[in-house]
Amino acid sequence: MKLRNVIFIIALIIIVDQALKIWIKTSFHFGDTEVSGLSWFKLYFIENKGMAWGWEFGGEWGKMLLTLFRLAAVIFGTWYLGKIVRQKYNKGFIVCAALIYAGALGNLIDSMFYGLIFEESGYNHIAKIFPGHGYAGFLHGRVVDMLYFPIVKSHFPSWLPFIGGRDFEFFSPIFNIADASISTGVIILLLFQKRFFKRQQPKEEHHTVETSAEVSDEMQVS
Repeated sequence: MKLRNVIFIIALIIIVDQALKIWIKTSFHFGDTEVSGLSWFKLYFIENKGMAWGWEFGGEWGKMLLTLFRLAAVIFGTWYLGKIVRQKYNKGFIVCAALIYAGALGNLIDSMFYGLIFEESGYNHIAKIFPGHGYAGFLHGRVVDMLYFPIVKSHFPSWLPFIGGRDFEFFSPIFNIADASISTGVIILLLFQKRFFKRQQPKEEHHTVETSAEVSDEMQVS
């Protein structure tokens, strides 16, 4: 697989991810929901300080450490992608690595710069981009999430211990394109790892030696 194809995949994911995030951030109040006409899909604007799928880690210091970890992972990923392309790894494996890399980079952009270039979003206020001062410092931006798939909403049966009668929802996480890219890459990698890492057995070579010597029944082998 050629490096330009890998760059195209990464660039496409980053552009779509950031375009959607910027539109959501500058068009929605915090917590706004837009129904798509499909009961199982909504746009729901939230922000998170932590990892993918809304997980958080250790307050402001944890946020900064997580951003630095993402930065280190992206730097390493840049080198690693170049390596596996040069060494002609399996195309499927390279695509998975590119998906994971693009997702990590997409969320890293939010963490590094969104606090600097956006106003604070509020329940009664839509944030502006480049307002003169942002809502947080460098490395402390919040990741924008918006994709919400409440496919099934129901209740647990009353006879179940501890959770009986409680609300049940599948699928409840709110995420973004970058999260989806990371998850897709990891899932495909796990499902097809044997194919991606299958070792190619070297073909046995049979050498034929040509000779002009005559062979007769009287020849003796000593």
